[in-house]
Amino acid sequence: MMIKTNSIAPLVLALAMASLYPLSASAATANTMKSAKPSKQAAPTVAEAEAFLKDAELRLEKLNNSAQRADWVNQTHITDDTEAIAAQAGELALAAAGEIALASRRYNGLPLSADSKRKLMLLQLSLSISDAKDREEYTRLASAMSGDYGKAKYCRTPGDASSCLDLGQMEAIMATSRDPAVLKDVWVGWHQQSLKYKDSYAQFVTLSNKGAKEMGFADTGSMWRAQYDMPPAAFAAESERLWLQVKPLYDSLHMYVRLKLRQTYGKDVVPKEGAIPAHLFGNMWSQSWENLYPLVKPQGQNASLDVGAVLKAKNIDAKAMTQLGEGFYTSLGMEKLPASFWEKSMLTKPRDREVVCHASAWDLDNLTDVRIKMCITPTTEDFLTIHHELGHIYYDLAYRKQPFLFKGGANGGFHEAIGDTVALSVTPAYLNKLGLLNEVPDASQDIGVLLNRALEKVAFLPFGYLVDQWRWKVYSGEAKPQDYDKVWWELREKYQGVKRPAPLEVNGFDAGAKYHVPANSAYAQYFIAHILQFQLHRALCREAGYVGPLNRCSIFENKKAGEKYQAMLSMGASRPWNEALKAVTGEEQMDATAILDYFAPLKVWLDAQNALLSKE
Repeated sequence: MMIKTNSIAPLVLALAMASLYPLSASAATANTMKSAKPSKQAAPTVAEAEAFLKDAELRLEKLNNSAQRADWVNQTHITDDTEAIAAQAGELALAAAGEIALASRRYNGLPLSADSKRKLMLLQLSLSISDAKDREEYTRLASAMSGDYGKAKYCRTPGDASSCLDLGQMEAIMATSRDPAVLKDVWVGWHQQSLKYKDSYAQFVTLSNKGAKEMGFADTGSMWRAQYDMPPAAFAAESERLWLQVKPLYDSLHMYVRLKLRQTYGKDVVPKEGAIPAHLFGNMWSQSWENLYPLVKPQGQNASLDVGAVLKAKNIDAKAMTQLGEGFYTSLGMEKLPASFWEKSMLTKPRDREVVCHASAWDLDNLTDVRIKMCITPTTEDFLTIHHELGHIYYDLAYRKQPFLFKGGANGGFHEAIGDTVALSVTPAYLNKLGLLNEVPDASQDIGVLLNRALEKVAFLPFGYLVDQWRWKVYSGEAKPQDYDKVWWELREKYQGVKRPAPLEVNGFDAGAKYHVPANSAYAQYFIAHILQFQLHRALCREAGYVGPLNRCSIFENKKAGEKYQAMLSMGASRPWNEALKAVTGEEQMDATAILDYFAPLKVWLDAQNALLSKE
């Protein structure tokens, strides 16, 4: 996965949905048609319900597109004016989404077609903030927090503009520096920036809960958990089941990394047991650890998927890197990207304005106006991120013929998993075919490659799980604003084994230093995506007729696997996610054992290494 951090699903009206990608289509207009208002004079009929749904979809799509365009302009040209425009568009959408959602309840219980019943269900998973002032404030806060995050800088010397660092510059330091004092300074400096909008976030939570309660949910967290075709409590239990499946592998990786970091930084910095300080992982959020690979790589292992130097040497620029990613999808039999994609996407960081560099994919007209927004650099990370973001784009294109309410992923995790499944096929053999690796390493070198990928994929799992656990507690009221940091770090230590490198800030808001919190983009989908991508990869490799170690399989150029994948993508959100999963895997339940299969050789190696290192 490359979630940059963590590349996100299209920001389709996060303002209106405040939820998962598949339902981002539920943005709407403020002028819900009079014909959509339920009749008070007669019982509802099937014909009336069908007319309501048809009319609602037309209006929702129109305003969704308008809000998307406003948000695109805001994120690619951040100013007070574009923030205001995006907020206004979001407010119009939110008003109509809520009104239509409430009105749709009139038709519950009618003998409708399966498709119409599903559309009603999807509509009723939207926020409904009926008070105009609350709606205005909700959308204003959302736009302002997103803008504050995008503009945030840490100035090492207050008042000296030349000492100010943006997030991209700080991420580069985190990735490359080996000075714990420098790392700590940058880590603390960035995390202090979110204090600026903590009060706004607390207000936003209150307003969001009002909207969720209007739709019959206990709070926003409960509404988010309901978006997986199962009751909220069942989704929470399912997430815990999946985590426990992979926890032994994560524990082995964590122990190995802790012991190797202790060798690098010394016993005064890294404990022999327990949690590791958060600033030492090569990543601002300790969510992926691949930048640590040079410190922890196995002796005698020369294999690597790092192609950054080759990309630079061959002058493969942002567009060419994206074209290579497109080539993977077309090799599976999928269509070429529309010409407008190349004309309208933002592939590099503009020099003349503030933008949100966080990688994301966009569908602006629910047809073919698809784009990605990235600040691409010639690195392996960005090369993989491109494959991930294009997964969103090809999903958008595949289901564009579906009705508007079905233009989304089977669940949020699916939209995130599509490109990451493809990225698992970025193997040494694939890179060799592209001319980015001179030769395919022998299988004896696989431990190094597996460790590198585990630092990215396995390390992410508990973080992907806990972000929304924190927000569920915030939305339920269990975590009060004064306890935001306390609860956040309790979860970080419990699941990740990561601790804050400095004492807690008074009135701190460390969770807000993660993009998805101020952007109000649900995060459980990334955890689910990590489970699904390995499960889908295993099934597609099987479909391609591959026999051998799962980590060596690439479906590149396999039309048979591509046809099966495309058939699932075209379903969109028209059917429950377990039916979409079954279409590719033959399985109806998410299963993390594919992760264990993929990393099986590494687990044996890690346990042996830990036994040796722990004696030192």
